[in-house]
Amino acid sequence: MEEEFRIIISGGGTGGHIFPALSIANAIRALIPSAKILFVGAEGRMEMQRVPAAGYEIKGLPICGFDRKNLLKNVVVLYKIWKSQRMAKKIIRQFRPMVAVGVGGYASGPTLNKAAEMGIPCLIQEQNSYAGVTNKLLAKKAQKICVAYEGMERFFPADKIMLTGNPVRQTLLDTTMTREEALRSFGLSADKKTVLLVGGSLGARTINESVLGHLKEVEASGLQFIWQTGKYYSQHIADQLKEKGQPQNLKVMDFITDMGAAYKAADLVISRAGASSISEFCLIGKPVILVPSPNVAEDHQTKNAMALVNRGAALFVSDAEAPEKLINLAIATVRDDAKLKSLSENVLKMALPNSAEIIAKEVIKLAKAAKA
Repeated sequence: MEEEFRIIISGGGTGGHIFPALSIANAIRALIPSAKILFVGAEGRMEMQRVPAAGYEIKGLPICGFDRKNLLKNVVVLYKIWKSQRMAKKIIRQFRPMVAVGVGGYASGPTLNKAAEMGIPCLIQEQNSYAGVTNKLLAKKAQKICVAYEGMERFFPADKIMLTGNPVRQTLLDTTMTREEALRSFGLSADKKTVLLVGGSLGARTINESVLGHLKEVEASGLQFIWQTGKYYSQHIADQLKEKGQPQNLKVMDFITDMGAAYKAADLVISRAGASSISEFCLIGKPVILVPSPNVAEDHQTKNAMALVNRGAALFVSDAEAPEKLINLAIATVRDDAKLKSLSENVLKMALPNSAEIIAKEVIKLAKAAKA
């Protein structure tokens, strides 16, 4: 059984798809060290770098999304979908997987479609509280659908759903740093409250504008701020801070490599509401103000955020209101110990630990059933 255990994992496009995919792969390897795992991604997307860096082989498909603004460009998109279906079929024939796993994103569509046509059991993992288009289309063909939120019967057949939570970056859970050591690593003081602002790996324009518009409040707060700007915005922000003056209590970084240390240092986090980030806050019990991105399909980040807000597990500021309200709310919240304690306790209640291992065991179960 172990010698021929072969799995395809497909999807990507964002860290929110890639981190869970890699966590599932690592969990399968932990259970069956000899497992052969092949990733299938979309050419030109971040998985083509992140997956090999994590030690796994990946094949790329020329797949991309439809252009809703320029309909003529979709002739090319249709050709790429057709070509991706052919390539996926060839990859599956050559690799001979026992199970195909889809984590959402463009590439998982053609890969799991072809796998299902060829009689290979399929498992899909949906990270968000509002199901993505690709996963909704694949649901009929999947044997098992692993979800992170309750109430997903709105999108998927109830008998296929399994509530597993989202796999997260293991390094965040494994960090052994104390809060004091984490703060020291950022050159910050251990006796001051700390606010961490992150807008995802690319940064978030609205969160950045919120800080730039309230530098005086930041400086006068008596708090410390760690600000991940994103590499895309870093030069503009450096120019702005040179002109306006950078408060000494504001640590500015274009990208934070050790997010485990950053979370450990923070008393309060300000973040977008991507599914992976939310799962991380739940597992580490971190108080958070969520500012959902409006630039995502079906406004799913707002739906993710409200799942926490409605249980008193997070605070919410809309993207439109953030430049005016966000920093003042953060300053008031981090000074309120009772509020921080309540947010932390409530968000911990929503945690679903060991997600990657639970999903990996389902993959193995499907493979054994198919072989029987």
